[in-house]
Amino acid sequence: LGISLTDLLLTQAAACILLFPRFLLTAVIEGPPPDDPPVCVSDSNRMFTLESLKAVWHGQKLDFFKSAHVGSLAPNPEVIQLDGQKRLRILDFARGKRPLILNFGSCT
Repeated sequence: LGISLTDLLLTQAAACILLFPRFLLTAVIEGPPPDDPPVCVSDSNRMFTLESLKAVWHGQKLDFFKSAHVGSLAPNPEVIQLDGQKRLRILDFARGKRPLILNFGSCT
């Protein structure tokens, strides 16, 4: 049950058609977000390089295909308990009106 090459190409073409206007707005018209530090003179020669445009394009693709969106329901992915035996959903750990806090930190 693999994806055919035609399906893959159609998916990529649809993504390009949908994302190109967003790409133009982000890369050319809007400029950097307001929380970015001011552009230095030395940065001006790197603003429209192929690498910077690829980075903007990749960011737009990631943003478009993410499963979490502002104002919509939170994703509820499957998780596996530490013993590896039981599969649950993250929201299965929520209790009543208490907030569910996920900590993705490291204990090293």
